[in-house]
Amino acid sequence: MKNISKRVLTINLPTNRSAFLWGPRKTGKTFWLRQTFPEHVRIDLLQRDVFGEYAARPSLLRERYQDHRRMIIIDEVQMVPDLLHEVHWLIENRGSSFLMTGSSARKIRRKHANLLGGRAWRYTMHPLTFLETQGFDLEGVMVSGLLPPHFLSPDPIRDLRSYVADYLKEEIAAEAAVQSIPAFSEFLRVAALTSGELLNYTNVAREAGVSAKVVRSYFQILEDTLLGLRVASWRRSKTRRMIETEKFYLFDVGVANYLSRRAPREGTPEFGKAFEHYILMELKAYQAYRNPEMDIRYWRTSTGMEVDFILGEMDVALEIKGARRVHEGDLKGLTALLTDHKVKHPLLLSLEREPRKIGAKVRALPWAVFLRELWSGGLGV
Repeated sequence: MKNISKRVLTINLPTNRSAFLWGPRKTGKTFWLRQTFPEHVRIDLLQRDVFGEYAARPSLLRERYQDHRRMIIIDEVQMVPDLLHEVHWLIENRGSSFLMTGSSARKIRRKHANLLGGRAWRYTMHPLTFLETQGFDLEGVMVSGLLPPHFLSPDPIRDLRSYVADYLKEEIAAEAAVQSIPAFSEFLRVAALTSGELLNYTNVAREAGVSAKVVRSYFQILEDTLLGLRVASWRRSKTRRMIETEKFYLFDVGVANYLSRRAPREGTPEFGKAFEHYILMELKAYQAYRNPEMDIRYWRTSTGMEVDFILGEMDVALEIKGARRVHEGDLKGLTALLTDHKVKHPLLLSLEREPRKIGAKVRALPWAVFLRELWSGGLGV
């Protein structure tokens, strides 16, 4: 039976410190806040009456809380960007402490609002991780994704349909961020189909029926609303010409597969692509919660040799195969990489059940074994 364990995210703010907690909609920020800080004042801007009074008069924050000595939580702060001027004043003049959540900094930046200039730490909440889930079904997760309500849902497709519709209505149409919602909807489908591939604005523009310039702005919207992320390439090599183009992924494998109208089944190419996407989700969550300084890149030569992910300064190299059995022939990319670089942990991840050595230097790990090693700190990243 599927269930959710305690979230990995921790926030321990010293006195007089403030923080932003960013994260896509439905990652569980509000629920986590209620569970973690039940005794603190919480201003929920999703409540219409609360939103209305602060939107009409942001100075109410200063008038009500200038003598408050405990942390104040403001949920979905991007809905009233002008509140951040009052937050700034209270931090500077009253030593106040705030924890502010949001699903997008786009509206704040567009209105040239105050992002507090380094006075607030930054945290990010991601979809659920391996450590936070029970009753984990890998093939099922490729369909549902790992947003908490979708992961637990008896009908994740229906929930995903509503999620995408709400996103278009609330994040895009409400901000007038694009001129044509139908064009942006088609772009979303194409972006999902090409998620995990080299970013090619021209090809996406042709498929979506808009200009390359518009496509660039659309990708920026996905990043600003935390629904997309880029993975840069590893560019340093003395002997090979490296591909320098970024890859782009949607933030959740379930959202990506819903938009691309796929239901990956084990043994298909679509499953292998989705499996790689899922591993990246774990890597990004680990980076956010445990090691923000850890780089995540991919390695690809101009001749097509590729390794899916490089962590840190060649601390870990990951080749990912969505197969029950892997062979030495699956090591082409890692073998090429190892002729150029010294890698502490060259790993081949798959659906095999037991760890083993494959080739001279590579460990073949079941994906769950890898994730336990990663989250326990056993890989040193």
